[in-house]
Amino acid sequence: MPFDARIVECYTTTIEGYAAEASRLLSLFARAGVSLLAFKAVPVEPHGIQFTLVPNDGSRMTAGADKAGLKLDGPHPALLIQGNDESGALSEIYDTLSRANIRPAESSGIADIQGSYGVIFYLGKDDCQKAAAALKG
Repeated sequence: MPFDARIVECYTTTIEGYAAEASRLLSLFARAGVSLLAFKAVPVEPHGIQFTLVPNDGSRMTAGADKAGLKLDGPHPALLIQGNDESGALSEIYDTLSRANIRPAESSGIADIQGSYGVIFYLGKDDCQKAAAALKG
């Protein structure tokens, strides 16, 4: 099953508050010209949100964060895979990673109504390189 796999950069940051603060954070990056390839927000105690952000351009993201005085943790490597949503596509990817002795720390994905999917694997740098090579072969 054909797909595109590429190594991307991800960053994390935690902010206090809820939707209004999240909106301000995302607006900050939009004003800096950052387009997000992937995004995750998870509530953390006592009243915060931890964001994982995968930008199309890490330098724009860090410049926007620096300008706003926002601390980002990263960049950290991740593997972004996009392809046509076919039955078994994800199981084949996991099987390939398993055979290459790669154990993703975390992954998440989504399919769209037009028949495509995307999945992101959070891996160490060496595992990202190894996974990309295994998936190409």
